[in-house]
Amino acid sequence: MPPVKPMLAKSVAKIPPGMHYEAKWDGFRAIVFRDGDEVELGSRTGKTLTRYFPELVAALKERIPQRCVLDGEIVIAREGRLDFDALTERIHPAESRVRTLAERTPASFVAFDLLALDDHALLDVPLSDRRALLDRALDGVTPPVHLAPATTDIEVAREWFERYEGAGLDGIVAKPLALPYLPDERAMFKIKHERTADVVVAGYRLHKSGPVVGSLLLGLYDDHGVLQHVGVAAAFTMKRRAELIEELAPLRMTDVSGHPWARWAEESAHEEARLPGAPSRWSGKKDLSWVPLRPERVAEVAYDHMENGARFRHTARFRRWRPDRTPESCTYAQLEEPVRYDLTEILGSTG
Repeated sequence: MPPVKPMLAKSVAKIPPGMHYEAKWDGFRAIVFRDGDEVELGSRTGKTLTRYFPELVAALKERIPQRCVLDGEIVIAREGRLDFDALTERIHPAESRVRTLAERTPASFVAFDLLALDDHALLDVPLSDRRALLDRALDGVTPPVHLAPATTDIEVAREWFERYEGAGLDGIVAKPLALPYLPDERAMFKIKHERTADVVVAGYRLHKSGPVVGSLLLGLYDDHGVLQHVGVAAAFTMKRRAELIEELAPLRMTDVSGHPWARWAEESAHEEARLPGAPSRWSGKKDLSWVPLRPERVAEVAYDHMENGARFRHTARFRRWRPDRTPESCTYAQLEEPVRYDLTEILGSTG
């Protein structure tokens, strides 16, 4: 019975040998509970996603066993590529908006594990046996429900790692074949794509614990010479957070008026450029204020991939300062784009 928290993965640098391999999907992790006409979509945190995806509820009733619990990912694909932005738009408080988006950008569910079937709980069953049961349970399943492709061949996994990024996938997940299902434990392994970029550090937010740096605000110049906010770098030790306050003190601006993001507090300004502090339903009442810096320092950061080619999909990871680079040289042109790959070729074999 819900809620059940999904089993998680820890990051490793290389694909480990001798395991079960799947693509890493860039969507909303979801545990699907079905008991006859009842269908519940549980999120990674245990909260329900059911009301946001009515089209999936209907599809699951038609396509999965009468009584089962599935682990998988809710995704939206457009033009042969995963679209995470379209997925986040589905989390909307207005039911009328949810219904409209369900028709305009329908979601799919990619199943990759089976936690229960009929009267049998499968949490203690080895992964290899759970996967065999899942293959039989979803044999011949049709879209928008899919069975995630899987392999035990590490060479195939390496090929997927290189090819599938162009369809918007995150990397590869590796699972030990004898692994039981361990809710909320990092018992699997994830191998993600990582690239580096040189970015302008144009501000910072304070940490919730006190007067130390919480996150650095990062920018890139577009083709028109406008500094666009592309994300943040935030993973620092407390000692490093305090050091950054001192390092960045000479760049601190007492008057934001001369800063490229000076209009960040004006809602209309966010329609003209990418600025920090954009209001959204995700931020709620969170303090979005920040400390402006003269945009003169360049840092090298690591990132996995871009969202809509405009910003870092996840929090970037600070690597080092780049005193040899000028801020004006930090443009979008340096970003590497993966070769496009049609998502239907990945899921085609699953119906």
